[in-house]
Amino acid sequence: MTSIPSDLPADLAPFLAHAGWEGAAVEPLPGDASFRRYFRIRKLSGETAMLMDAPPPKEDPGPFLRAARWLDANGMRAPRILAEDPPRGLVLLEDFGPARMRDYLDQWPDDEEAIYKAAVNALVHLHDLPPGPFLDYSMIEYQREARLFIDWYCTAQNLYVDVNGFTAAWEKVLSDLLPRQRPGITVLRDYHAENIMLLGSLEKQGLLDFQDALVGHPAYDLVSLLQDARRDVSPELEARMIEHYMRATLVEPELFVADYARLGAQRNTKIIGIFVRLWRRDGKPRYLDMIPRVWALLERDLAHPALAPVAAWFDANIPADLRAANGGKFDI
Repeated sequence: MTSIPSDLPADLAPFLAHAGWEGAAVEPLPGDASFRRYFRIRKLSGETAMLMDAPPPKEDPGPFLRAARWLDANGMRAPRILAEDPPRGLVLLEDFGPARMRDYLDQWPDDEEAIYKAAVNALVHLHDLPPGPFLDYSMIEYQREARLFIDWYCTAQNLYVDVNGFTAAWEKVLSDLLPRQRPGITVLRDYHAENIMLLGSLEKQGLLDFQDALVGHPAYDLVSLLQDARRDVSPELEARMIEHYMRATLVEPELFVADYARLGAQRNTKIIGIFVRLWRRDGKPRYLDMIPRVWALLERDLAHPALAPVAAWFDANIPADLRAANGGKFDI
């Protein structure tokens, strides 16, 4: 009999049996910020696989499956799909093992430069490809994401802010960027040290959490990697990796650095809103501890001249004492 945790779907045992994993143990893994859950499936022989439980209607594994197949077909190491039952939200995946980039660097910090360079090189390869079969990263989507800051952070801080001015400021800042993301490249959208696995060497890296991929600007995933909400990356390493990317891709440096700041500010604004939402809506207060890091990154991005309209909005609407406290404290 398969060892199934009691809170998993009752039909998981036949799914695993049909996939050739009858009798395997199911070991829970730490959760992420979504409703998806992951488990390591282990046979008595020691062979392992990963189980994704993406329960409908809150989750849909279809976008993950589509993106995984596209990435794998184009030389990127997404986990191979071993079995799937999308209507039930069950997917059995190749197990990349335990060597997560974040955990490895915690133990072996001297390898940081080499590992980040390899992660940047993977983006260079991705950006050499034609864009994948994904929707465009539109102004509507950028604005929807940035608005999470208003809806969740400002609400939690009891701030009454200029919503129309917020939208207008982002429109002015991002409209200049849109022509430079056409025809576009595949943007994974959550490319950071907790979603990159090391596969036997520092140069071989596997990808996780790419189901929200869009077609957008090449600076976005670089920002995601180097302005990491979950791990400190020094400004010096960030600058060296941006320079490495620009040399490899021959982008125009001044424009690229400005767009990097624009997308860094947009992404960090969004993340602050998401982390407050995870606390207030989903009962996950641990994400509040990351807000000071994200707020500090946002302040750095806002200092770039390309962000002047958005920086002016923050100056006018977010009290200095909150910003000085890196986002302020919350009553939990």
